Amino acid sequence: MIYTPHTAPEPEYEIEYYMTAGGEIPVKEMLDAMPLKHAFKVGKFFKLLEEKGPVLPRPYADAVRGKIRELVVDIQHHGYRFLHFYAGKTIVMTHGFLKKTPRTPPAEIERAERHMNDWLRRNKA
Repeated sequence: MIYTPHTAPEPEYEIEYYMTAGGEIPVKEMLDAMPLKHAFKVGKFFKLLEEKGPVLPRPYADAVRGKIRELVVDIQHHGYRFLHFYAGKTIVMTHGFLKKTPRTPPAEIERAERHMNDWLRRNKA
């Protein structure tokens, strides 16, 4: 019998962090500010999102409004949310925040939409 080591499937999608015209990367800033253990777990969720894409089910991901979706990462009493959208096989992470209310705050959705529109304008193919 030939032993074949288990390998993770090749990701279907690739995550890209949104960068402002001024060079700021909101997702990276959030990851850098959170505890290392939390950032490591978020990284695992990012990999899962790359593998599953838009078919990643609730409670891990959900549609928010229009093209904006959210990745849900709950760690202990911290409710991290990462808003993103799809551009072909690219998942553009606009930003993340700590969710403190039952509904996603409209200001966070509007911020994601602004980032999406800026990214789309600057990345026309």
